[in-house]
Amino acid sequence: MVVVMSPDATDEDVAHVVEKVESVGGEAFVSKGVVRTIIGLVGDLESFHGLNLRTLRGVADVHRISDPYKLVSRQHHAERSTVWVGAEGSRRVPIGPDTFTFMAGPCAVETPEQTLEAARMAQSAGATILRGGAYKPRTSPYAFQGLGVRGLEILADVSAATGMPVVTEVVDARDVPVVAEHADMLQIGTRNMANFGLLQAAGDAGKPVLLKRGMTATIEEWLMAAEYIAQRGNLDVVLCERGIRTFEPSTRNTLDISAVPVVQATSHLPIIVDPSHAAGRKDLVVPLSRAAIAVGADGIIVDVHPDPESALCDGPQALLGTELRELAQACRRLPAMVGRVGSHERVGQG
Repeated sequence: MVVVMSPDATDEDVAHVVEKVESVGGEAFVSKGVVRTIIGLVGDLESFHGLNLRTLRGVADVHRISDPYKLVSRQHHAERSTVWVGAEGSRRVPIGPDTFTFMAGPCAVETPEQTLEAARMAQSAGATILRGGAYKPRTSPYAFQGLGVRGLEILADVSAATGMPVVTEVVDARDVPVVAEHADMLQIGTRNMANFGLLQAAGDAGKPVLLKRGMTATIEEWLMAAEYIAQRGNLDVVLCERGIRTFEPSTRNTLDISAVPVVQATSHLPIIVDPSHAAGRKDLVVPLSRAAIAVGADGIIVDVHPDPESALCDGPQALLGTELRELAQACRRLPAMVGRVGSHERVGQG
């Protein structure tokens, strides 16, 4: 069961609902979004019905939810959500319906110069959010693992220089505070989608979260992972489809483009696509990006690098030159054909 509070509900109104629920042995999980607060209830439904929750001050509606995920379901939240990334003011960037958001940057932060140059490339192509990895979970323990805190500091400096808010991955719950200190949005990667302690820690951090789909995860499992974040009081979650593992070896992963409309019909959370990590090949990034725009994705996140051949991580999929110009053109022209505006037109409005 879910209690939807009215936009003008006070903290005291929320606390009163929680107190009522707990008085009959139930649990209440408060999640705050941009517009309103939602309270997920766990316990005996008959006891909850006896509380007459709809009559309490500040309560807009009460829903019985059949989906296993309560807080991220559209059953109680008919309109799709917009998540704003960045500090108050001119840096805030929206991700959600009616907007198409382009995120780009280096897969891994290597040096200040490389990161700034990649950020300038991304910004010139129309990107409004900078991506870059300071911590890199790699299949091989001998591969480049990222610069850690030094990488976060570089990202923060480049963010200040360009005005672009930053999204970066966190791989360990113990690192959440330091990553949240430097970044505007925390990314949970595919290998950590089911790291429930990390999901909860990210939910507690007070920053928007980008949750990538696990490489073998069903859509329901993915949404249940998002529920872990929402249950900690954070509804500012953006889902990222980045391909799933199949029998086909032509690409690194198989981009499940159908996940976009399926998720949008099921959950109110925004969903973007990562064509770079789906394909693992730069020649496929632009076609897959066009497909993501056409199917209604709320944005894309791609790798760019000033010198892909020397990149310490995922150089073969990083865009430069002609491919980046083609992607920029697609991101300028195609969103309007599906009723979207570029996020650059709404930066700072939230």
